[in-house]
Amino acid sequence: MDLVYTHCAGLDVHKKTVVACARIVQPDGTKTTHVRTFATTTAALLTLVDFLLSLGITHVAMESTGEFWKPIYNLLEGNFVVLVVNAQHMKQVPGRKTDVRDAEWIAELLAHGLLRPSFVPDAPQRALRDLTRQRTHLVQERASVVNRMQKVLEWANLKLASVATDVTGVSARAMLEALLGGQTDVTVLAELAQGRLRTKRAELEAALCGTLQPHHAFMIGQHLLHLDFLDQQIAAFTAQIDAAICAGLPQEPAGCQPPASGGGETVSTDTPAPPGANWAAARTLLDALPGIGPRVAEIIIAELGTDMSRFPSAAHAASWVRLAPRQNESAGKRQAIRIGKGNRYLRAALLQAAWAAIKNKDSFLAAYYRRLAARRGAKKAIVAVAHKLLVIAYTVLKTGELYQERGAAALDERQKDRLLARMQRRIAQLGYKVNLEPITAAA
Repeated sequence: MDLVYTHCAGLDVHKKTVVACARIVQPDGTKTTHVRTFATTTAALLTLVDFLLSLGITHVAMESTGEFWKPIYNLLEGNFVVLVVNAQHMKQVPGRKTDVRDAEWIAELLAHGLLRPSFVPDAPQRALRDLTRQRTHLVQERASVVNRMQKVLEWANLKLASVATDVTGVSARAMLEALLGGQTDVTVLAELAQGRLRTKRAELEAALCGTLQPHHAFMIGQHLLHLDFLDQQIAAFTAQIDAAICAGLPQEPAGCQPPASGGGETVSTDTPAPPGANWAAARTLLDALPGIGPRVAEIIIAELGTDMSRFPSAAHAASWVRLAPRQNESAGKRQAIRIGKGNRYLRAALLQAAWAAIKNKDSFLAAYYRRLAARRGAKKAIVAVAHKLLVIAYTVLKTGELYQERGAAALDERQKDRLLARMQRRIAQLGYKVNLEPITAAA
């Protein structure tokens, strides 16, 4: 095999130690290896950097082992070309396995250019990722707390969730606080309803007649305090993310303000953002997509970035997120396939946006969903819609053009010939013959 890198190193990363194997090939073909083990403290990792620099190492490769590779990557970045590689892509032949052999094998593969690096964004985008991912965890934790509080309400025979859509809304929160304050008159409690919920006061009176025990009241009160804390945390992270997006890249627009509402709005701007635009402009472009609001747009920017040159095509981006089914064919038969594991944060956000996008019945994505759901089921259809959203987001970020809604009729127009041929075949199967002629417009 051809030698690609003469001065390279492989790292076998663990929680407490990292084994480094430096592989050096001299011009006369002489190969030497230097193996050392380092701790994973900052001082020890700086010693590792000095060790590799002293040997003239130019390229370093390591497995993406949980979170343990990140502190090493942060210190190696800028001094070497660092490749973070999927462990499945470089499995050894079974046999004697040690940390030293693992490091040597990584260095061997790197020297011959057989490693495919994973996508690791630059430092500002990694910082934005940390913020958006932590906010996602907080939102998920908030949903868990709401579910636990709902269980307590069921134990207390309070059927508030059967009448109110959101048990943490303004009306439901006022009723719960009144219950915790000792109010037992269901008529007074139902009068606390606001807006459209006031039309359901009779139902509220029946739902609020329960068997609230002191320990139920204590648990509900603690859940409400926990929800208040999580709401404050989510708001703080959202403000920090907004500040990072407005100041994250150069050429920030004047008066940068985060969008105030969800996706699907028409963006009024005279000049579309050029390719490679800053984060604030990219968020505005993504916010115009159906189903995508500012929060989902921020997740897309943090996970995917705005430089689409990292991915040769939209299909590569979809494969990286694992929103494209794999191929598994043997002996001419296609086996059952799944989308596999990928970027779970971006995939979950796109699936959430897909469910929101199909709410508009007269949209292209809604028609696309209905066509697939009829023969493949709702779950596979919604994954396909999420894949389509990712392709649209990739195109928008790459070209800088605003999204234009084509409408539900665009899907039939695109497949008109195939649709007509299928209908003709079906009519022929029923024993009829028809001649199709286009309707000419009236003069």
